[in-house]
Amino acid sequence: MSKTDTPDPKQERDQRTTWPLELGSDDLRRMVDAAMERVVAHLESLPQQPLSYTTGGEELARSLREDKLPEEATPFTDLLATVFDQGLQKTYNTPSPGYLAYIPGGGLLHAAVADLIANAINRYVGVWVAAPGLVELEANVIRWFCQMVGYPESSLGVLTSGGSLANFTAIVTARRNRLGDDFLRGTLYCSDQVHHSITKAAMLAGFPENNIRQVPSDRLQRIQIEALKTQIDGDRQAGMEPFLVVGSAGTVNTGAVDDFEALADVAREQRLWLHTDGAYGGFFALTDRGRETMLGLEMADSITLDPHKGLFLPYGTGCLLVRDKVALQKAHHLEADYMPEMQQVPDLVDFCELSPELSRDFRGLRVWLPLKMHGISVFREALDEKLDLAAWACEELRAIEHMEIVAEPQLSILAFRLEPPGLDDGAIDELNRELLRRINDRQRVFLTATTLEGRFVIRICVLSFRTHLDRMRQALEDIREAVREVLAA
Repeated sequence: MSKTDTPDPKQERDQRTTWPLELGSDDLRRMVDAAMERVVAHLESLPQQPLSYTTGGEELARSLREDKLPEEATPFTDLLATVFDQGLQKTYNTPSPGYLAYIPGGGLLHAAVADLIANAINRYVGVWVAAPGLVELEANVIRWFCQMVGYPESSLGVLTSGGSLANFTAIVTARRNRLGDDFLRGTLYCSDQVHHSITKAAMLAGFPENNIRQVPSDRLQRIQIEALKTQIDGDRQAGMEPFLVVGSAGTVNTGAVDDFEALADVAREQRLWLHTDGAYGGFFALTDRGRETMLGLEMADSITLDPHKGLFLPYGTGCLLVRDKVALQKAHHLEADYMPEMQQVPDLVDFCELSPELSRDFRGLRVWLPLKMHGISVFREALDEKLDLAAWACEELRAIEHMEIVAEPQLSILAFRLEPPGLDDGAIDELNRELLRRINDRQRVFLTATTLEGRFVIRICVLSFRTHLDRMRQALEDIREAVREVLAA
């Protein structure tokens, strides 16, 4: 080797100084190691961290506000301190085992590792030809999901940022397949328990808000089929164009599951697109009990799923499945001179042909990696455990004097309310608000409330891979003690 072939260490250092964005391997390792040290310490302390300490949040937010663009460099360790020592304060502790509020997002660390890899290799996966191997890994995930819900080989879908974008994509797909360009007489149907993202999606898809029909629900919070038929018939007689009905595979209020077989009959008779919002509950179809509860799920034309709920992944991982992939492509196909020719091979896919996104991250890896590492049986067993825990909590609550189970768990959500005799509805509402405050003040679990038929009720949602019987026992201990306190006050 000649002298000119030998690298000059000083020259390499000078080059790194000249191009600071090109980190050297040692700098990169130190950066990742420092971040990982913080992450591990945070995760190890999760069970002891407060569940919902938000007092002083406004002051914290204002203290972190920066009005001037940063011109100078800040040491990485200082930036980590800003995130972990300040930014993480005053939050809802959503990954905690005690977080039983709303619909939790688990945040499997496997997915964070997958995202590190995906962002580091930074390949474009919007079109197949740009990264055929990586696109195929993500397409595998979609095919697995289609198998989970019982869809045929003609189905396909796309990973999204969450259920809201999936619902939007579904409504646009239904509109473009069932209505013409003049679609403003199109009407959509959902229950009064449906997630608000359906209404927002319909509005963003161009429909006037009064074209969205909310059909009353029954005592189990399921859409009333006869009321739905009556509404559709009335709209047709008024010159409207009914084209879509939405069912719920687990409502956000109580986890209610609509009668999909009956909805499929209505959709077929009325020539409607049937969409199912399974963002919360759809993955329970992996379990025997979930499949029994959601009979007919596979009859839907499209299904929204949220892996960041039912598969315990980090926020930002949603999914739309469509029974007929041609319908999905028809709704999104558009050509441009600067684009390569799209796939014509039936078993290959260009994701830009299936969603509004052209630029998109390689989000499939965060699903593929944990599923391949563990196999689906581990996730099935975890979901079965959540069904067991919700059923156990329901029976424990039922044993508390004056406690009413307002919504039995159809999946892993239940709603309850303390109703001692001698109080009117308003006083009972206030009593339960105080009960909820006392439960949450103990900071071992965090519950939320909702309103059902005008009554204030408390909810428990069990959907974290970290939540097990020990934490549920703590939840019931805190509920019983809080009940004793409010009744004695």
